[in-house]
Amino acid sequence: MAGKSINLSKARVLVSNDDGIHAPGLKLLEEAMAKLAREVWVVAPETEQSAASHSLTLRLPLRIRKLSKNRFAVNGTPTDCVLLGINEIMKKSPPDLVVSGVNRGGNMGEDVTYSGTVAAAMEGTLLGVPSFALSQLSTDDHPVKWATAKKWIGPVLKKLCAEPWPQGVLMNVNFPDITGGKVIGIEITRQGRRKIGSDLVRGTDPRGEPYYWIGAQRREEHYGQGTDLEALGRGAVSVTPLTMDLTHGPTLKQLKARIT
Repeated sequence: MAGKSINLSKARVLVSNDDGIHAPGLKLLEEAMAKLAREVWVVAPETEQSAASHSLTLRLPLRIRKLSKNRFAVNGTPTDCVLLGINEIMKKSPPDLVVSGVNRGGNMGEDVTYSGTVAAAMEGTLLGVPSFALSQLSTDDHPVKWATAKKWIGPVLKKLCAEPWPQGVLMNVNFPDITGGKVIGIEITRQGRRKIGSDLVRGTDPRGEPYYWIGAQRREEHYGQGTDLEALGRGAVSVTPLTMDLTHGPTLKQLKARIT
């Protein structure tokens, strides 16, 4: 079922993230959305929840801590935050839009299956609210170029909110690791391939016990044309529509024809 376009200037927006309530990317996003939307609410984790994926807290009590008007922290995951934000904190008047980020570091390729940033947008999508995940690509040896995200959040969200997209689809947006003025534009991309954790670091602790540290993702030099990874490498803002339906259509059709 197709959705509706969103009048961003009149929207009530729920903002969350996975880097935690005190993260610089969350502050940036909150300030940016305050200029774009009618009303902004923030519900974010008390502590960093990077790589939490779409995990939900089921065996521990969740607590909501009010920090200021329309600003709350939750002792849980990004998924918990959006769930409580929509079903409890904003239940009298649910949000028109969920925006997650701005994450420190990109969420491209297989990153999306691990990302708490993307998971917050997934939860919003599952609850019937159009949702975005925003991430700023960065490298460990350079300062994060937050100004790039700041410059491009408005143009990207205005364009996308003007376009209706189907229910069950979220928008994964990545800003390139260059200054805002050098960005070549906005490109609609497909999810690329880049596996995290291929480089395991092995060591021995002071007691002689072995340990393992999941290292950096594999860094290929070339990515497929039209992918998020390739577009970001050329200096474009990447927008990838992700679907919550993980069913593989061709295999479904093949198996139904053979196994019935």
